[in-house]
Amino acid sequence: MNTVSIQTIDSYVALIELNRPEAKNAISVQFLEELHQSIKAVQKEKFRALVITGVGDAFCSGADLKERKNMSQPEVKRFLRNINVCFSELANLSIPTIAAINGFAFGGGLELALSCDIRYASESAIMGLTETKLGIIPGAGGTQRLSRIVGESTAMEWIFSGKKLTSAEALSRGLVSKVVNPVDLKDSSLALAREISESAPIAVSASKRAIRQGFSMPIESALQWEQLCYSETLTTKDRLEALQAFAEKRKPMFKGE
Repeated sequence: MNTVSIQTIDSYVALIELNRPEAKNAISVQFLEELHQSIKAVQKEKFRALVITGVGDAFCSGADLKERKNMSQPEVKRFLRNINVCFSELANLSIPTIAAINGFAFGGGLELALSCDIRYASESAIMGLTETKLGIIPGAGGTQRLSRIVGESTAMEWIFSGKKLTSAEALSRGLVSKVVNPVDLKDSSLALAREISESAPIAVSASKRAIRQGFSMPIESALQWEQLCYSETLTTKDRLEALQAFAEKRKPMFKGE
């Protein structure tokens, strides 16, 4: 049985579901390989947005500690290398990605969500980078991505203490951008993905690059980078379609050209 599944929603939206509910969607070697292959599949298709969520009462509870207990140190290092490659490929997708955090998201599970561009959470979600309680540190991007999202001091407070956050706390500190009723989480996340998919895909991709790469630059360099990204949209057919649609008072039909 597959532990990760991928499906197409309305032509341009991809949905990846983490489907190992009996283990709270913990990341095993098989799970990680299937997740990685799913992300690669998204890369190859003409999707315009991606939603990732969990089946059952967990988004992803982190690494499978039962499996980890029997790993040798070289196997642990290989696993850590593979999870970093997987999460980096997710973070570097050209399309917007949305983590729909439907329950527990601890350790590597939260690091998976941090690798997405946008995070929605259910009212019952609990999340945290809890690795210091296990004698280790976040090793799949958590120390770096969390600090860039919530700030250095807050990231230190949460990681040092292994704090578990409610969705309300996560919302108040900017870790998630929306909290919804659990039964509405998937639909709300897919609604956002559909809305994004109706925008010009080249422009959305250029916007993502402008924000992501410009964030770490000095402001003057970032503004120059923004202009370079903007210039990529000027010669697209989608831009001409938008102008024509405006003149004709209709909705534009973007083709990513």
